[in-house]
Amino acid sequence: MSAEKYFDRIQKIISKIQKTQLRKIKKAGKIMAEAIASGNRVYLFGSGHSVIPVMDVFPRYGSFVGFYPLYEPRLMWHNVIGPGGARELLWIERQEGYASVFLQSYSLQPGDVMIVFSHGGRNAAPLEVAIEAKKRGLRVISVSSHQNMKVSRPSHSSGKFLAQIADIAIDNCTPPEDALVDVGRQEKIAAGSTVAAVSVAMALLAEAGALLAERGKLPPTFVSPNVPGISPDHNDRVYRAFTEFYYSRPVGETAAVENYQQRKMARLDKKKK
Repeated sequence: MSAEKYFDRIQKIISKIQKTQLRKIKKAGKIMAEAIASGNRVYLFGSGHSVIPVMDVFPRYGSFVGFYPLYEPRLMWHNVIGPGGARELLWIERQEGYASVFLQSYSLQPGDVMIVFSHGGRNAAPLEVAIEAKKRGLRVISVSSHQNMKVSRPSHSSGKFLAQIADIAIDNCTPPEDALVDVGRQEKIAAGSTVAAVSVAMALLAEAGALLAERGKLPPTFVSPNVPGISPDHNDRVYRAFTEFYYSRPVGETAAVENYQQRKMARLDKKKK
């Protein structure tokens, strides 16, 4: 009976995403396709369980070069308690200032896109990744629970939720408590945000990939070896393409940001005149 309840609830969530968020997903997919077609990057970030959609986008059968997942072991649990445990992760995730240090290792540049996954959309890590990305001239797409904004307060010193920072804010349509099944106790069980977030991530990938294919610019794509006619070395070529993509850009974000800010100031001065 509870299994049926879960399937019913999660299907309603996916249906709501399709009905209410499709326009945003298509707009975001277009931005992603434009970035990849131009040789730019689509970065992906999530902390805690929100790293799951990041891991599922790339590398993955059906995904293609152009995505750049950001993995930070301190923000991903690989233990329940102790080193790498959930409590330690949650503490770091809520500390302001860490995300900007973490991003110093990556060459984010104008023209790139940053997708940030966070169910609650309140913790410092996802917010500050979005804030830092915007400072560097990236367009930011968020996937979070918009219902959470109605029942909680911002916990970051900016006074904002992740969705209020993003250029395109996609609602995962999952209730704030995340768990979906009532079993007669105060606390519900069986979370829904992971299924919702991965579904949105795959929809974004599908939209961007279809647009790239229409333009004849779909990058090398991972394919299951079970597909008939696929060359045995197909995915090796995809790995090589990603390696070239990964190492193609020197860490020159400071100069890139300065150039972006100079162009922005020039535009503002032009408008004033």
